[in-house]
Amino acid sequence: MTRTRTAMLAALTLVAGASGTALAAHSASAGAAAAACTVDYQVQNDWGSGFTAAVTVTNNGAATSNWSLGWTYAGSQKVTNSWNAKVTQSGAAVTAANESYNGTLSTGGSASFGFQGTYSGSNAIPATFTLNGVTCNVDGGTDPTDPPTDPTDPPTGPTGPGDRVDNPYDGAQVYVNPEWSANAAAEPGGDRIADEPTGVWLDRIAAIEGANGGMGLRDHLDAALEQKGSGEMVVQLVIYNLPGRDCAALASNGELGPTEIDRYKTEYIDPIAEILGDSKYADLRIVTTVEIDSLPNLITNVSGRPTVTENCDVMKANGNYQKGVGYALNKLGDVGNVYNYVDAGHHGWLGWDSNFGPSADMFKTAATTEGATLDDVHGFIVNTANYSALKEENFKITDSVNGTSVRQSKWVDWNQYTDELSYAQAMRDKLVSIGFDQNLGMLIDTSRNGWGGAARPAGPGATTDVNTYVDGGRYDRRIHLGNWCNQSGAGLGERPQASPAAGIDAYVWMKPPGESDGSSKLIDNPDGKGFDRMCDPTYTGNERNGNNMSGALPDAPISGAWFSAQFQELMKNAYPPLS
Repeated sequence: MTRTRTAMLAALTLVAGASGTALAAHSASAGAAAAACTVDYQVQNDWGSGFTAAVTVTNNGAATSNWSLGWTYAGSQKVTNSWNAKVTQSGAAVTAANESYNGTLSTGGSASFGFQGTYSGSNAIPATFTLNGVTCNVDGGTDPTDPPTDPTDPPTGPTGPGDRVDNPYDGAQVYVNPEWSANAAAEPGGDRIADEPTGVWLDRIAAIEGANGGMGLRDHLDAALEQKGSGEMVVQLVIYNLPGRDCAALASNGELGPTEIDRYKTEYIDPIAEILGDSKYADLRIVTTVEIDSLPNLITNVSGRPTVTENCDVMKANGNYQKGVGYALNKLGDVGNVYNYVDAGHHGWLGWDSNFGPSADMFKTAATTEGATLDDVHGFIVNTANYSALKEENFKITDSVNGTSVRQSKWVDWNQYTDELSYAQAMRDKLVSIGFDQNLGMLIDTSRNGWGGAARPAGPGATTDVNTYVDGGRYDRRIHLGNWCNQSGAGLGERPQASPAAGIDAYVWMKPPGESDGSSKLIDNPDGKGFDRMCDPTYTGNERNGNNMSGALPDAPISGAWFSAQFQELMKNAYPPLS
């Protein structure tokens, strides 16, 4: 599953509009030289005074190790920030130059970046682009035999399994799960977010056909086709049913025993792969989040660590986590329109030096097991179903107070990272350095990491000492980074969006807000889900959370069940706030 970009070379004129696409190229006539470049400039969001845009440039000339794309606005547009390129502006003239990691542009190769801007009046799409000073399309010209193009035609783009894109979220709608949407809309105030896309969790074999009378996988894919219309559509699936699942957390234990790897393959992954491979669904972009919380457990919760659990030692010894992940990547990766993203924990789990590098190596091991290759991995996802803040803006890892480093604070505790964005970008760089594709993309689950409301700090803490400084300024208000179950005070985070930062394919709500992490007390259930004391608000903790209180909400149902009180708290503490 190699990450390649599709050059859009159709003979289209420039199309202006809030959701339009500008293709600055025409098909060259026979015998004519190729156009210098093709530019896909797409305004993704426009709110009347500002906008975000995604740009892909395809080089049709000689290969280059550095590139610079230029254009001039006809209106008042001003670029305010960018990702995956260094974008500068002088008057109406804009220049986007490559970052250090995406400077190579081969003949036929592409590079993508995005930016945010402001404007007043009109927001016309630029008419002309230059690549390294050469005007695009001049060499190729326009073929007079080309038929005229109706500017009302929808933009052409990747439509089939052979048309793989670099970032499946760019230019696409994302599937809204009708079951979650109905639960959200039934809550007071829930209609404000009921149309947001969330992940579909396939957390047991019965979920494939539809558990407890709910929608099955085909039902969701059919509904996605209905939502798709004539545009592109992403469907987000969580692949989550390993044997001996989640060996360190009883709340999410699964149905398969530690040795049942064959059942995992034949009764779970194979049927999913067969359905996803149905040609009926070939025009969907199917994103899979592969087995959250599994591989990191083999680094942190095994013998030799104070956080050891017997179950994790068993899974490390039998190798079934690596085998299961590798098998899933191999089988799902054979489907041309599937984009596999492997779970990579979060900064409060793997951000320490002793965990970071070994985890990356473990990911590579799993991605080259059971017939899988690194090409079967399109990217990684961090913070899945977790609460780590996206950006801690009131303190930096390099700060010190009275000569004491922030890393020495009780909260940071020698971690190398303070938030999920910095961790995701660093993990991406590490994975690329050990052999994963240089275009590897990251997802960040922002469904419950907003930490807004009255408790959100307005600025840095006092510089009395390093702990006062960090605790007074941190957005993440958990008692400890190791707390993970139904956290009190949490809020909705950034809304799902494509290409929000360098190296990040999307912010996603993979964990549907309002679905419990686990029950506050033992509740008998037919799904094999246990009771974990970390979900008990009276629990005083263990080694994995520094022997602190759990910070969990009371009266929670089993994992995956609707938790109205949590949903209301997430909306109340949303950041950005809900209107």
